[in-house]
Parts: sequence; C-alpha cells; structure tokens
Amino acid sequence: MKNLSIEFKWALIFSVAGLIWMLLEKWSGLHDTYIDYHLYLTNLFAIPAIWMMVLALKDKKNNFYKGQMTYTQGLISGIILSVIIALLSPLTQWITSYIITPEYFPNVIKRSVELGYYKTTAAAQANFNYKNYAIQGMLGALVMGIVTVAIAMLFLRSRKPIGPAS
Repeated sequence: MKNLSIEFKWALIFSVAGLIWMLLEKWSGLHDTYIDYHLYLTNLFAIPAIWMMVLALKDKKNNFYKGQMTYTQGLISGIILSVIIALLSPLTQWITSYIITPEYFPNVIKRSVELGYYKTTAAAQANFNYKNYAIQGMLGALVMGIVTVAIAMLFLRSRKPIGPAS
C-alpha cells in the first residue's frame, strides 16, 4: 500500500476539490438562479482536474521514481489514480446530492421540462437522480482520467535511459 500512497493522496485531493467546486457552483447560483448555464460552466472543472492529474503524476515521478518515470509506469500510476477517484465518486456525488445541494435535482428536473428537453417530469427524473449521476461520475472519472494520463505522460515521461549505461 505504501507504493500507492501518492495515488491515494491525490485521489483524496481530487475528491475534495470536486466538492469545493460543487460548493462554488451552488454559491454562484448555478444550481438554481442560473441553472441554464450549469450545463456549460460545470465543464470548466476539467481545467483543475487536468492540472491535478498532472501534479499527481509529477509527484509520483519525483518522489517515488526519483525523477525517472517511463510512460508505462506513469500510465499505470494514472490508471490506479483514476480507479481510486472513480471508486470515491459515488461518495462525493452523495455528499453533493444530499448535503451540499439537495435542491439541484428538483431544480434541473423542473427547468429541463420547462425548456422542453424532456416531455414529462418522469422522463427528466429518470435522468436527473443520484443513481444515474453516481454511475456517470464513476465512468466519467475512469475514462477521462485514463485519457488525461495517456496524453500527459507523453510530456512527463523521462527521456533518459533508466538503469546503468551499456
């Protein structure tokens, strides 16, 4: 488990940052007054998310691999990090849905029906609910994490040979 301490540390940092982002969304009115903009502005979380993944990989490279990390080593570390974040995401979604902003689902359901995205409240409720968001969050964290890491490691991998020179 010591080998994974950096991944666990960054998964917790990532999860707390996600909760802080949800608080900022709520406080800025994106879960009620300005809910029409939520769909677009929530995606801005990709910026700090990518930044945190890069910082996690740099941490692993510098403090575990002593500055020399191959693409494969970084990819494995990033996949593990993505899995941990994905496993934590139902908890962070629960905290978001039931503690931070319990009014979000009723608000987005009502507004999506008003705008005609869904014909009925029942159809909107089938999409906007904790279970659906928890599943989407897990899958999204896993897929986006792996894609981010695969790209980031192109830039972060060590280019010097590892091991003694022949």
